[in-house]
Amino acid sequence: MFLHKKNFLCKLANNAANFATSAGRFSNQVQSPKTAILMLNMGGPQHTDQVHDYLLRIMTDRDMIQLPIQSRLGPWIAQRRTPEVQKKYKEIGGGSPILKWTELQGQLMCEQLDKVSPATAPHKHYVGFRYVNPLTEDTLARIESDKPERVVLFSQYPQYSCATSGSSFNSIFSHYRENSLPANIKWSIIDRWGTHPLLIKTIAQRIRDELAKFVETKRNDVVILFTAHSLPLKAVNRGDAYPSEIGASVHMVMQELGQSNPYSLAWQSKVGPLPWLAPATDDAIKGYVKQGRKNFILVPIAFVNEHIETLHELDIEYCDELAKEVGVEEIRRAVAPNDHPLFIDALSSIVADHLKSTQPVNPKFLMRCPMCTNPRCRESKKWYQQLCGFK
Repeated sequence: MFLHKKNFLCKLANNAANFATSAGRFSNQVQSPKTAILMLNMGGPQHTDQVHDYLLRIMTDRDMIQLPIQSRLGPWIAQRRTPEVQKKYKEIGGGSPILKWTELQGQLMCEQLDKVSPATAPHKHYVGFRYVNPLTEDTLARIESDKPERVVLFSQYPQYSCATSGSSFNSIFSHYRENSLPANIKWSIIDRWGTHPLLIKTIAQRIRDELAKFVETKRNDVVILFTAHSLPLKAVNRGDAYPSEIGASVHMVMQELGQSNPYSLAWQSKVGPLPWLAPATDDAIKGYVKQGRKNFILVPIAFVNEHIETLHELDIEYCDELAKEVGVEEIRRAVAPNDHPLFIDALSSIVADHLKSTQPVNPKFLMRCPMCTNPRCRESKKWYQQLCGFK
């Protein structure tokens, strides 16, 4: 059974209804929080008119991607790819749902935090996207106007990479290099959490939900194919922690599942001709089909909510089009964590434990990759060490 576009569009409609029901929550947030939690992510265009600027910011961000003569080549690539990417967003309903999901996750997280951590309440979440509104620098201005006592910079990438988490943290450093740092605010950082037990339980449950839909005679032979956004080998060879942290998450999920099924890890969303982590997710599916394995669950191990890489690349390009092309028998995709109760518990637990901790920043965050030669990264790490008062 393939995930056809008809079923996919029905799922989108249901999501939209859920968001509409929750919309009132976002307007009732506390205006004077004691603790501000800035949820950092890449973001996604909410409508097709934002696609060009979104791509432009990505293609000119040297933390995300390094190109020759980037100031000229980056804008050219963004302009060239805009129509193709706009078409993909139209096929998933006209825009990315990542903002709506992050708002809902943040609101539910703060509701729990107010109960479990009254000493740091009231809590208020803020969304800071790297490449599209609400941009991180604009959100920082909103936080400053609310005058919280404490700000927690909370990466929504569970596994750390210099290209994703690192870019978001560097953007904050760059912002305050040009603007005055507000006084009387305590800053701290949650930079990675890819093996948190409740995150692992969430992903494992999403997999169990899909496994249960296979007939019993096939169930134990279904290949659990974990998939994560790929990374250039140039970054891997520099010492980026991302591949090992993804691998740790996969190991913990399979441990939670009791090693119930054959599994593998593949990489998606490669851009450009240079070598990236392999195998690519589509190549892995083709390879396993040739070996006689024709039943799959795709598991987005690095994404905490639905967006273009899950809704289009996995659902349409792989679970529908590729599956038909290569003769897959049945392929399903595990739903992202989204607003699963276990995942909301994970978010609130991570922040509550962090607020109780005497460690404002993970020492690992303050390290650079062993082969790093980027002076901006060096300056950023030093700045964060001072900002968080790390001794």
